[in-house]
Amino acid sequence: MAARDLIRQILVICAFCFMIVAAMVGTGLFGGTPVQDLQDGALDEDGSYLAPASPAFSIWTVIYVGLFAYTVWQALPRQRSTERQRVLGWLIAGTMVLNGLWLVAAQFGSLPLTVLAIIVLLALLGVTFHRTVIEPADGWADRLLVDGVTGLHLGWVTLATVANITAWLTVIGPPDWEDSATLWGVIVLVAVAVIGLGIGAASHWRLAPALALAWGLSWLAVGRLTGEPSSAAIGFTALGVAALILAASVIGTVVREASAVRNAEA
Repeated sequence: MAARDLIRQILVICAFCFMIVAAMVGTGLFGGTPVQDLQDGALDEDGSYLAPASPAFSIWTVIYVGLFAYTVWQALPRQRSTERQRVLGWLIAGTMVLNGLWLVAAQFGSLPLTVLAIIVLLALLGVTFHRTVIEPADGWADRLLVDGVTGLHLGWVTLATVANITAWLTVIGPPDWEDSATLWGVIVLVAVAVIGLGIGAASHWRLAPALALAWGLSWLAVGRLTGEPSSAAIGFTALGVAALILAASVIGTVVREASAVRNAEA
């Protein structure tokens, strides 16, 4: 088991390195095409009605820094044989590999391939985050670097999946689809609200996914209210969904913590 634990730690480090190299290649740092210009601009902030404005993507810096901190922390000798890392280390490594593969698919593949990659990434993040809920954290570092970072990753990729699929449908759809784009955009955002509330309820109202979703939805609203394509209905719906998801998670967290205090005092 000790050898398997060491292999897991090394593979997590390798997965992080792959993700960072893929990010450098995928963002054009090594001379390739920047993400916003890939796939004929379909992934840019004006590529579809459900694309967030470009400042939203700065959340990747927070996620990458968090994953780096996790990679270093999980490599410490005292984390090698913990049961939680034995369960979650492999899963988090998988999410980092898929994260990198999406960027490779965007740079060298096709738009449908990016849709496939991000759906698989979202599914694995969902499984990983669910395991953080049923496998309780041990200490603040565990909660922050595992639960918190995975939650942010899940929340952001949830919205990014919607944007990615919408970008693909925008490219393959006939021009007359735009006539009903606002209606479908609002319907999809209502579905995002349901998904966001579902993630919150299933995780006992952890804040990280809600923060990432609210961040992305707020910048989606900025994109539709101040940029192109313009849609006030989608913009205001996005703001409403962001507020709903965040408020529900904050209230749920307060109720949960108050209940925990009462139980401790009983």
